[in-house]
Amino acid sequence: MQAASSIGTSLDFYLFVSFALFTIGAIGAMTRKNMIVLLMCIELMLNAVNLMLVTFSTYYGNGDAQIFVFFTMVVAAAEATVGLSIIIMAYRNLKSIDIDMYNQLKN
Repeated sequence: MQAASSIGTSLDFYLFVSFALFTIGAIGAMTRKNMIVLLMCIELMLNAVNLMLVTFSTYYGNGDAQIFVFFTMVVAAAEATVGLSIIIMAYRNLKSIDIDMYNQLKN
């Protein structure tokens, strides 16, 4: 019987994928002007962190991080709902979901 670390995909692969997803989300969050795309990029970054937590949890044989990730996903779903509601209300007021248009809301 093989050791658990030699079966399946290595830890390095999951760390690379998690880093790549986080980087894509961070670059998207810094460069995009669309509020919906910005929300999706933030969710992508959160899921990259969740993937890393599950990877380390599985690697070290501890299930605490997986429970934490489950609750994080529940909170992320609620956050996405609230975020989309705010975007819909903002669109009704200004007829745009471009972030640059919302500097008018400061006054």
